[in-house]
Amino acid sequence: MVRKLVLLAVIAGGLAGSTGCLMNQYAADPNVRMEQLINQSEDQRQIGEFWRRFWFNDQPSHLTPARIHGGI
Repeated sequence: MVRKLVLLAVIAGGLAGSTGCLMNQYAADPNVRMEQLINQSEDQRQIGEFWRRFWFNDQPSHLTPARIHGGI
């Protein structure tokens, strides 16, 4: 019974360590932390443009009354 409790405690400790509770996501140095936050927000901003390109929403619509000729 004691062996099971110790095993359970070891497993719980291992899982708690992998959830981010024991380690911070960002650095403690304010300058490094600001750079990490800027990079993360830039990545989140660029996902919108990628999403529009993926679904071809950045192309002109073929349903518009003004036709756009792509040739020369």
